[in-house]
Amino acid sequence: MKSGFWVDYRAALLFVLLMTTLSAAQSTKKAMTGSAAKSGAPADLKVAPDLEQRLSKFRSVRMPFETAGLSAREQQLVHKLVEACGYLESIYWRQSDPEALTLYQSLASSRNRRDIELRRYLWINASRFDLIDQNKPFVGTQAAPPGRGFYPANLTRDQVEQYVKEHPEQKAAIYAQFTIVRWHQDKLEAVPCHIAFRAFLEPAAKALRAAAQLSDDAAFAKFLRLRADALLSDDYFASDLAWLELKNPKFDIIFAPYETYMDGLLGVKGSYGAAVMVRNERESKKLELFQKYVPEIQDALPLAPEDRPSKHGLETPMEVMDTPFRAGDLTHGYQAVADNLPNDPRVHEQKGSKKLFFKNFMDARVNYVILPVARKLLDSEQAAKVSGEGYLQSTIMHEICHGLGPAFARTATGKVDIREAIGHQFSGLEEAKADVTGMFALRWLVDHDALPKEKMEEYYASYVGGLFRTVRFGTAEAHGQAEMMEFNYLSERGAIRRNANGRYAIDYEKMPGAMADLAKELLEIEATGDRSRAENWFKKYDTMPEDLKASLQAASDVPVDIDPVFSFAERVR
Repeated sequence: MKSGFWVDYRAALLFVLLMTTLSAAQSTKKAMTGSAAKSGAPADLKVAPDLEQRLSKFRSVRMPFETAGLSAREQQLVHKLVEACGYLESIYWRQSDPEALTLYQSLASSRNRRDIELRRYLWINASRFDLIDQNKPFVGTQAAPPGRGFYPANLTRDQVEQYVKEHPEQKAAIYAQFTIVRWHQDKLEAVPCHIAFRAFLEPAAKALRAAAQLSDDAAFAKFLRLRADALLSDDYFASDLAWLELKNPKFDIIFAPYETYMDGLLGVKGSYGAAVMVRNERESKKLELFQKYVPEIQDALPLAPEDRPSKHGLETPMEVMDTPFRAGDLTHGYQAVADNLPNDPRVHEQKGSKKLFFKNFMDARVNYVILPVARKLLDSEQAAKVSGEGYLQSTIMHEICHGLGPAFARTATGKVDIREAIGHQFSGLEEAKADVTGMFALRWLVDHDALPKEKMEEYYASYVGGLFRTVRFGTAEAHGQAEMMEFNYLSERGAIRRNANGRYAIDYEKMPGAMADLAKELLEIEATGDRSRAENWFKKYDTMPEDLKASLQAASDVPVDIDPVFSFAERVR
């Protein structure tokens, strides 16, 4: 039986590799010739009639590649990194919604207004499903499959769990972060990403190695070569360690299937994302204060000592970067202003994690979204306290706290990866944990005189201003789900209240206790890996109150997010 299984498995892998290669070649040919695009979308295609209004919710913001101070060789390096990113873009669409990719490419040459608007909105979402409208379809009527392109379309979580009970030898591969799952006759099989997407990963790896040749930073060149190897093996551990060992790199890159937000079935599959970054030296220097206190904040968390492993002696690299190009899960839909990576708990235990802050994206979010929303929803006196600096501080602590708390879940069967233990709820839980423990940590820094006491109200106001910005995404997206829960919990505790004029006020006296209690709840859920506790908690708090819906109408003219416009061409093969 075992021998026969591996024969079938190898045959399946070869079949998937062949089909992926053919699909890539066909999509490239289609994009180059534009033959399918001449007539645009079919007239009977069901498309949301309000595309223009939906597009207006995203503010186009230029993110230029600033070449001043960069040598010709360094500019070549950036261009080569951008080239590599393009291949991950092509994989991401296939993970998100392959049918949307076909439609997007078919509209390339159309000059019809509806087609142009549709193509842009497809690009923003990288799918036919509207991120800011609970992932409802804006093309056709088909609901977004929870497993997107990671699993067979109609596969359910119960089916997977039953299957792995009957075939325990396949559980590790099916639940692995770097595989996709397909039916092969009557069996589920997990195909490694490096095989399923080899047609894109091989040229991506080649581009990374070419970039390494252009780098004057030996450590960065070593990392690029290791990451190129990882793309073709799905083993990112060695390259993750090398990434964390970089010391104040002038150039850096995110380049991996790190995040699992898009997997609504099991919550474990990584989607490919990339970002090219250039160091902002002046802003990066300001982070030294926070690096200093990371181990002590971990020790102070409201969690049993055995569930918060020591951070003393571990690396906590932090970088403020300008980001002239992003691809894959970093450029569609929700626009991240910071990141904490890698997510591998083995790396967290051995080295820690890297905190990255995207300065140009953060400036755009604060100026075009956070400040305008806060002025419309918070009492005027408190709205005046919302600031870019306050939002930056809460964001810094959010990213730091992604790497704090438990590293693994302590379950009856032993130590388990938290993501696997919690399942599809993990992304929302982890975002909420980082938010809340981040604010707990800011209070700790103020109480220990590391930050000025008079700034605490500014931090709370900026945090609440950020909540109002994020809940506008609805609860289909992990960050929106997390912050909707936070808003409802804080309202229940009286730390946020709605006034008769429809605006909200913060009770600064109640915030510290409410934050500490909520941090304890979320940290304990992760530490115990209690899936039902997580699901019940979010079920209790994840519905938007009617009063909040009414108040948000006052901010209906404020963009929901930005739509970045890069100096480099948008391209998907």
